[in-house]
Amino acid sequence: MTGTIVLDPLLPLVAIYIVGALVVISVTLAIWRRLQGWWLRGFAGLALLAALLNPAVQQEDREALSDIVVLVVDESASQRISDRAAQTEAAIDNVRAEVARLDNTDLRVVTVGDAEGDGGTQLMTGLSDALAEEPQGRIAGVILLTDGRLHDLERTPALPAPLHALLTGRPDDWDRRLVVSKAPAFAILGEPVTLTLRIEDQGAAPIGDAFVPLTISIDGDTPMAFDVPIGQDIDLPVDLPHGGMNVLQFNTPAVDGELTPRNNAAVVQINGVRDRLRVLLVSGEPHAGERTWRNLLKADASVDLVHFTILRPPEKQDGVPVDELSLIAFPTRELFMEKIEDFDLIIFDRYRRRGILPSLYLENIANYVMKGGAVLVSSGPEYGSAESIFRSPLESVLPGSPTARVFEQGYIPQVSDLGERHPVTEGLEAMSPSPAEGEGPGWGRWFRLVDTTTAEGAEVLMTGLDDRPLLTLNRVGEGRVALLSSDQSWLWDRGYEGGGPQAELLRRLAHWMMKEPELEEEALWVEPTGQTMRIIRRTLDETTPDVTVTNPDGEDVTLTLEEVSPGRFETLYGAPDVGLYRLTDGTLDSVIALGPAAPKEFEQTIASGELLAPNVEGTRGGIVRVSDGEIDLRSVREGRPAAGRGWLGITPRGAYRTAAISVTPVLPAWAFLLIASLLTIAAWLREGRGRRS
Repeated sequence: MTGTIVLDPLLPLVAIYIVGALVVISVTLAIWRRLQGWWLRGFAGLALLAALLNPAVQQEDREALSDIVVLVVDESASQRISDRAAQTEAAIDNVRAEVARLDNTDLRVVTVGDAEGDGGTQLMTGLSDALAEEPQGRIAGVILLTDGRLHDLERTPALPAPLHALLTGRPDDWDRRLVVSKAPAFAILGEPVTLTLRIEDQGAAPIGDAFVPLTISIDGDTPMAFDVPIGQDIDLPVDLPHGGMNVLQFNTPAVDGELTPRNNAAVVQINGVRDRLRVLLVSGEPHAGERTWRNLLKADASVDLVHFTILRPPEKQDGVPVDELSLIAFPTRELFMEKIEDFDLIIFDRYRRRGILPSLYLENIANYVMKGGAVLVSSGPEYGSAESIFRSPLESVLPGSPTARVFEQGYIPQVSDLGERHPVTEGLEAMSPSPAEGEGPGWGRWFRLVDTTTAEGAEVLMTGLDDRPLLTLNRVGEGRVALLSSDQSWLWDRGYEGGGPQAELLRRLAHWMMKEPELEEEALWVEPTGQTMRIIRRTLDETTPDVTVTNPDGEDVTLTLEEVSPGRFETLYGAPDVGLYRLTDGTLDSVIALGPAAPKEFEQTIASGELLAPNVEGTRGGIVRVSDGEIDLRSVREGRPAAGRGWLGITPRGAYRTAAISVTPVLPAWAFLLIASLLTIAAWLREGRGRRS
């Protein structure tokens, strides 16, 4: 119960000020005139002013409120390594018991987990949110139960009470970390790219070997092993094996005693791009489709095209001297013997054997395919003749042998059952006007087809007249070959009868022959969106095995994929954490990094109060290790040191809530007026006696 004097004026304050001024003037005149009752006049004036001010006694019935201690518990990923989870539980129990021992004190426990993405530990954000929900006048202390590795220190709120830190971990903790400090997002194929990496030991690391093993794997292939020094930046030149996304995985084995192996691995994803696509186009004779091939290849700025057209075959004898011809001699030996391996793709367009290219050159092309090259044959009637390119050393690599039959009648190219599953022709039927019911793709007709017999192991993706092979692919040695059994794809380019997807077909075909990963028939990859992974398996088979996903913490999860389109199987998987994920179906392997392989939580794993020290010291708080034993909580006066050996202090706030308020006038207004009247009469009487004497 408390009491205070409050005023409830009967008149506006201006009027009361005027009355007060008149009272002062009256008393001053009385003193100047030496009236003996001047002091009685003064008291009468005060009584009058008191009546106008109407004083009252306000009494409050107060209920004491408890003090609040806020405990912010860090439950981020770094708090789950080693025995920190057990330390955290023990520290929470210790704080609960100490707060329960204090009089009129409550405990608020707030937990902070991992931030979305790779935001790390947002400890101060959690503290700010907790303080916003509590009255500041009741906060007696704040305790942070953490390893000290937070990532939002700049969001530290203004604190009305001491801030303390209880650190998990142990003084002898140590950890090994693999860091890739420099890695480009893309690189040009054929040119080495330099990565900079470093292996460093943190904390109380034992003194051991100066070198540690390091393995490097590209796209999940067999890892390469090296010995690298600890604590030094290493420049590593890497040649990307293929275009598209290349996933480089670095790993150093875990060592007994280190805190966690989560930061012993790193993944770098580099997009391999071709500087220039070098294509050699050999046209056996001028024809309507020749310009289509040339325009298609020249339209792509990334293509370096060498076009070789035979305009004057050897049997043509018109008597023109060679030195008077306007054309220069074509460097066939240089192209087909010395620099053939510089080309990414060789296209034979209606080429027939006329002695221009000796058998030795063609044999060299066959060897070029076996070593990883690519050859595309766009054939016309000459492919079924005695001058066919098939009847040469290229026979060993071509995917179809001619039967000498050439059909000259209209047909609509069709995608085979296998072609619907193959990435080269998958979905082509959708790239055309809507077909009439039962008439197949809405493409224009072709009018020539060379009959061929498919070689062993070759794949027929498109068919023509009476389901005869139209587009045939094969893998030979390390290389790839394709046979288009017609020279009339240019009809699609010209828009005949609506045309067709010639440009897309040939683009895919060229990329498949150059082994671009997105055109592989058998592939396993992941498309991440946040922490959700879309796992995709492409195959030519009717079914696909389950995929096993290995999480960053080593846990295996088996997933079944469902077919969403011919040859394409998918499933969605919600990843529980950022980090490196490994996938396998027993045949194909893949790796994917959601965020960095070692997120912020594992960049620095040694518990330390270094970051928190300035804020803690600014509130006279303390930093104590949980491993040092239980702590005591004590009440200290505000402004005094709030931490010592084995104890932490809180400052009681004395907060209260007003339950009731009562207001009682000191005296009624009429009583003050009566007192003023009596004092005035007394002044007159005293002054009257003074005059008579």
